[in-house]
Amino acid sequence: MITVTPQAAAQILKSADGAGLRLAARLDDKGVIEYGMGFDERAEGDAQAVSNGVTVLVAPGSVELLTGATLDYVEINPGEWRYIFINPNDPSHKAPKAAR
Repeated sequence: MITVTPQAAAQILKSADGAGLRLAARLDDKGVIEYGMGFDERAEGDAQAVSNGVTVLVAPGSVELLTGATLDYVEINPGEWRYIFINPNDPSHKAPKAAR
């Protein structure tokens, strides 16, 4: 369903305290995917997957938008780290350039 990179998993597992990571996605009025994430318990109907030790929970309404996506933790600027979604389902998605 969704891949959590080892870098993202390491950060998430520091705070998870046994809870699952709930991910949500929805299309805004402009057709861009907006994301949400937080720790939660599994609810009835949730899709569940484990990626690099992180239990990921997704409500049925977000599964289609998140299938095939990757959650990463990257350094945007020196010392500025953020979670990012790399998602081929997002109309504005551009595949990352391959390292040379």
